[in-house]
Amino acid sequence: MATDYDASRKTEDEQKEESREARRLTSGEQDKTSGRIDEDETELAESYELPGADLSHEELAVEVTPRQNDEFTCTSCFLVQHESRRSSPAADLCSDCA
Repeated sequence: MATDYDASRKTEDEQKEESREARRLTSGEQDKTSGRIDEDETELAESYELPGADLSHEELAVEVTPRQNDEFTCTSCFLVQHESRRSSPAADLCSDCA
């Protein structure tokens, strides 16, 4: 077997720990915390947004443009659509609602 003389050498404590780990794995013993993920519950809870939360301090940056001459408002879904989406020339319904 080839020996890598440049590799770092293990201390006696590391060798003992490896042998304990090998014995534990071969005996079928399982670590009870091996399936758990280490997470900070507080950090995880802060990422959730609850329905009905107070968002009065939040600001939205949305640019609203007025309806253009080649657009119409559908009388069923109330969405502003392009003229090409009109179901018929006389109706103010988009092709999805018609």
